[in-house]
Amino acid sequence: MIAIIDYGMGNLYSVSKALERMNVDYILSPDQAELEKADGYILPGVGAFKDAMSILNETGLTDFIQKVVADGKPLLGICLGMQLLFEESEENGLSKGLSLLPGKVVRIPETVGGTTLKVPHMGWNELQIQNDSPLLQNLSGGHAYFVHSYYVDTEEKDALLATADYGVDVPAVVGKGNVFGTQFHPEKSSELGLAILKNYIKLVEGEGR
Repeated sequence: MIAIIDYGMGNLYSVSKALERMNVDYILSPDQAELEKADGYILPGVGAFKDAMSILNETGLTDFIQKVVADGKPLLGICLGMQLLFEESEENGLSKGLSLLPGKVVRIPETVGGTTLKVPHMGWNELQIQNDSPLLQNLSGGHAYFVHSYYVDTEEKDALLATADYGVDVPAVVGKGNVFGTQFHPEKSSELGLAILKNYIKLVEGEGR
């Protein structure tokens, strides 16, 4: 069973509907006792990094998420949820993340090499596969839907599963061990996004490991 972690800042409706379309057994809850029953987790996110971490810290969900990951349960972060997986963010002042993956969340530059970039980055961009992963099984690329003003800067190249070119190389899909993330919204990214979600479900069920 999949648990969508509800901490009040997620794209809960669209993620829930995507799982329903795939006939996936899931729960949506902020309650740790309920969440504990799940085999794998989705951490969605919309909004500011610092606000999200404040809620996770205040509710005890930071410790809970770190514990279930340490116990070996898979976790998938989506959009802001992916950024929260990393060590820190400079958004609205430096703040600490879940520290499940090494790296820092930084703002997309407004100019690169004399080219002006629209920030936030909003729209469809092509994925460039960088490393093999169960999350990208049977996928060779495609376009995904992004909406974000910040991106992850990490030296952990093995964790970069796919990138997207937006003046800078945006980590689009990340993964290490049982921790995964997508900067884009897979539930809004047509067949490519649904394929990634299906691969994650298989991984949680033990089929894709």
